[in-house]
Amino acid sequence: MVGDDLLNAKKVTVSFLINGEWQTGIYDVDLDIAHGEVLALVGESGSGKSTFATSVIGLHNKKQTHVTGSITLDGQELIDLPDAEENRVRGEKIGMIFQDPLAALNPLMKIGQQIQETLDIHDVYQKDQYHARVIELLDEVGIVNPERTAKQYPHELSGGMRQRVMIALAIANDPDLIIADEPTTALDTTIQAQILDVLLEIRDRKETGILLITHDLGVVAEVADSVAVMYAGQIVEKASVQELFEHPLHPYTRSLLRSNPEVDREDDELYVIPGTVPALSEMDHHKDLFLQRVPWMQDEADVDIPDELVEARPNHFVRGTAWRTFEFPDQKG
Repeated sequence: MVGDDLLNAKKVTVSFLINGEWQTGIYDVDLDIAHGEVLALVGESGSGKSTFATSVIGLHNKKQTHVTGSITLDGQELIDLPDAEENRVRGEKIGMIFQDPLAALNPLMKIGQQIQETLDIHDVYQKDQYHARVIELLDEVGIVNPERTAKQYPHELSGGMRQRVMIALAIANDPDLIIADEPTTALDTTIQAQILDVLLEIRDRKETGILLITHDLGVVAEVADSVAVMYAGQIVEKASVQELFEHPLHPYTRSLLRSNPEVDREDDELYVIPGTVPALSEMDHHKDLFLQRVPWMQDEADVDIPDELVEARPNHFVRGTAWRTFEFPDQKG
């Protein structure tokens, strides 16, 4: 059951120092996640999803990255925390599941040692509880023989097993929020379903909030409660998962849905979105940047957009005005 607000991000803007100049990659992002809620943040590669996530958890390069706005977790401001407090929050209150567990895990340490290290750093459990907690965690994420797995190295495990270990590390200290960055990429369909089931079981037991970063709309339809669509560093649409899939509004959202083979569609032909996400130097966040990829609408839509999303339907928010008149080329006429 979805509870009270857990994470509140307000007007979050992220800029990068590139060749001596600051360039904005994330602009004015507002997102809320409640206890027990799965919020999917979706969009193409380069849309800014992982950049937003690293800003929440404090993994960005502080010298080359500037984050403004407000990000609070249960009321505690996360932006510009002192290093010691940031390290405490990261791992104790927020757990991170990375896209590539083989790269994220230490190849020279056994699985049990890596989990014990996480427990030791945050000092939530007593040392004499470490071994029992390691076995409990590995069992919790569905590993059949946790005692054996604890003594193995990452390279000795399958991709699905390594991802389960990553989840065990993320939940080791019972965090309130889990950030899952493409947690099922490169896994086959069966293992993908098992990993998602593990995350949902954890959510149900502990009312953990989950920020699920993905480009896979099939995964979103299966597990998310709500969806935020990101394009070129901006949220262009937000709604419940059912509302967004049944009534997509923004041209980008509609294009994503029409181009995804795993989402039920009325036609059989996949749509190919023309063009690419603009480079940072080409982003004017006061315009609807997706219209650069919709040349047949340039003269028909207002390209200057308000900074605030508007409530186009009950609890369904969308940016700009192009959604009112957007049609695909084969629908015109």
